[in-house]
Amino acid sequence: MITFLTDFGIADYFVPAVKGVILSLNPQATIIDLTHEIPAQDIQAGAFTLGACYHNFPAGTIHLAVVDPSVGSERRPIIVAAGNYFFVGPDNGIFSYIYQREKSVRVFHANKTALFRHNSSSTFHGRDVFAPLAAWLSKGLSPENFGAEINDYTRLNLPRPQVSNQGISGEIIHLDHFGNCITNLTENELKLSQVNSATQMIIGEQRVDSFGTHFAQHSGTENLFAYVGSAGYWEVALWQDSAAKKFGFTRGTQVKLILQ
Repeated sequence: MITFLTDFGIADYFVPAVKGVILSLNPQATIIDLTHEIPAQDIQAGAFTLGACYHNFPAGTIHLAVVDPSVGSERRPIIVAAGNYFFVGPDNGIFSYIYQREKSVRVFHANKTALFRHNSSSTFHGRDVFAPLAAWLSKGLSPENFGAEINDYTRLNLPRPQVSNQGISGEIIHLDHFGNCITNLTENELKLSQVNSATQMIIGEQRVDSFGTHFAQHSGTENLFAYVGSAGYWEVALWQDSAAKKFGFTRGTQVKLILQ
């Protein structure tokens, strides 16, 4: 099984071209679209989305991720073997959440050009480089056959919560389609069972003092509320509204937990 994540959109020929190359090399391959609506060139959004769902797939799944603003440059094509999965894409940090989450990670510089598509374009490595790599992996070729193992692979500077006497500081790391604000705070910082009447979350200039487990608990209110989302992070939302749009929250907006 090969999953496929990009910022290509679905209006152009890019997605079917990649799938065509994969199926030409391995007609038996199963290709599952994760999304092709990652904002253009937004490596961090692609990294978060992949990191939030890759582990929901069967062991042995190959995750092909192409958000590649530096296509054609010296950035390296890589294959990652991590946990029970394989990852194919550019060495630009798109696999950073996998590096953070998995204990066993091996990264290979895929530079055996004989495995690429002939007459490769310098602007479409998704089709000409990464698609063949994913296809050869799906046919049973091991990562060692694609190139040397490397240790200097690129990692995004993923923000980590900071603990001080004033509380625990974090930030928004993702905004979903509904305008819900996903923070980098998890139950490592605050378990739902630890929430009490004095617990507060400050997000930007807004104060959140309502915590729960699901949206319907806050139906009819216009106040922000916090909950642990399905990706394992504390999120902030509005009932049937976009918290991001209403309050101007963006990725990087500061968040603070106040525990008493």
